[in-house]
This record gives sequence, C-alpha cells and structure tokens, in this order.
Amino acid sequence: MHPFYYFDKVFIINLPSRADRRREMGQQLRLIGLGLEAPIIELFPAVRPGDRGEFDSARGCFMSHRSVLQKAAEMGYSRIVILEDDVNFIPGFPHYLSGVVESLASQHWDLFYGGYRVADERDLRPGIPVYPPERGVLLAHFVAFQSPAIQMAAAYLDTLLSRPGGDPRGGPMHVDGAYTWLRRTHPELTTRLTVPQLGYQRASRTDIHPLRWFDRFTGTRQLTAAMRVLKNLARRNG
Repeated sequence: MHPFYYFDKVFIINLPSRADRRREMGQQLRLIGLGLEAPIIELFPAVRPGDRGEFDSARGCFMSHRSVLQKAAEMGYSRIVILEDDVNFIPGFPHYLSGVVESLASQHWDLFYGGYRVADERDLRPGIPVYPPERGVLLAHFVAFQSPAIQMAAAYLDTLLSRPGGDPRGGPMHVDGAYTWLRRTHPELTTRLTVPQLGYQRASRTDIHPLRWFDRFTGTRQLTAAMRVLKNLARRNG
C-alpha cells in the first residue's frame, strides 16, 4: 500500500481555472505511483475572493486552507495532508515517505511539514526532528495535521479572520504566517519537519501576486511556461 494511506485524506488545493496545475499535479502523482483518481486524493477547489479584504495578499490561499481544515474537522479525519498544486515531489519520494510515515507512527506529532523554509535549516538533523514552537516556518505547500490539531487550526484561522488587519494578537495574514502564530499561541502542539524535504514548490505562474509582463501576453506566456517546465525538470534531476 502507498505510504500516503497512513493519512485519511490528501487534499490538493487547486483553482478550477488552473487546468495547467491540475495536469502537472497529475504527472507528479503518477511519478510516485498514484493519480488524481486515487481514493486517498481529493482535489479541493481553491477559494478566489473578489478582493483582498483585510489581507495584504494571499487571502485566497488562507481561505482555501481554512476550508480544507473545516471539511477535515467535519468529516472527523484523524490525519490529513494539505498540498498546494505547485508542489513537486523529490526523486525517490515513496521510499523517503515510507520512512517518514514509520517515524510519525511511532512518535507524537500534531503538525508536520514535508516542505518548508526556515532560518536555521542547516542546524536540522536528519529524520523528523521536533521544531520549536517559537520559530517560524515559511511556506505551506506540503503540510500535515493530526487531530486534535485539525480542529484547533480550523478554529484558530477563524479567530484570525475575525480580527482587523494588523491586530497585535494576530489577524488576517498569509497562511504560513497563520500556522506560525498558531504554533506560538499553542506551544503544546508538537511540530515536526522532515530532513530531507519531501517536496518543493515548482516554478509556476502565480495566482497570488499581479502577473509580470511575460505572463500577461500570449506569446511570452507560452514561452515562459515552456522555460518553467525545463527549469522544473532540471531541478528534479538534480
């Protein structure tokens, strides 16, 4: 059985308009012995708000993660993975994930990062070390939650959403920042990271920031997309 089946569900957040990312995610899943049609996989329609509201940016990303967590809580899932649709898996992913799952099953954890950016990455030891709650973790393209952290995270994002932007207690912000605030507010939650990382963000046209000129025009957009494919292949092949 594929090691992803340690989790109840693997959610992939994807905007319905981004067929290119769905196609690329399908390719990534086939590389690791799954597919978008696998029972463990759920393609989750990303939220695209009409305005930024109280957010500086990335309101849709925040709302999408919030919606996934709410559904997982309502379904009573014990363990979930949230993937964003621009994640690439490292070569040998099933082998590495098997070892990670074996370790997770034998140790306590509440949040788990399969991909991340931290200030002190060189200090991390191989395996799935505990990462201190006071230290921030950037990026949320590959994150997992185990109950009761699922319910706590869903409720905490609601709390942030109820406050104005810039609130000193924490308000609307990018979702990776929200998870960092969650961990600092609830230091009893155990966060683990995997070393080496299992997934990274591939080069792709943004859905968060204003498009650069080369993504706005048909000719340059197609050329840029082709160049990103080559860049991602080169990165995967080392």
